Amino acid sequence: MESRPLDQVEATPAALALLAEIVIDHGPVLFHQSGGCCDGSSPMCYAQGDFRISERDIKLGEIGGMPFYISASQYETWKHTRLTIDVVAGRGGMFSLDNGREKRFLVRSDLCQI
Repeated sequence: MESRPLDQVEATPAALALLAEIVIDHGPVLFHQSGGCCDGSSPMCYAQGDFRISERDIKLGEIGGMPFYISASQYETWKHTRLTIDVVAGRGGMFSLDNGREKRFLVRSDLCQI
């Protein structure tokens, strides 16, 4: 798996608060962004060990001390963006850790220079 030298992911206070609750309930987690091409895509949240990171996945950084990865092919689409992880009302995707709180993580993006 490849790491980028510059963190390209950050989180809002609301996302960090939800993440802290999830970690209390489930232990350490990781995020993987593997689909969607624009703002509003949902990053998947998994208990560490429940999702296999491949050699081609790229670590964009960490939020709340938890690693955030993206597939290499998806990275090509988003490589000039900074991702901000936020929270909105609603349930997460069917492969995301169910937090039972009727909230889900959401990606917002801004162009950046790398």
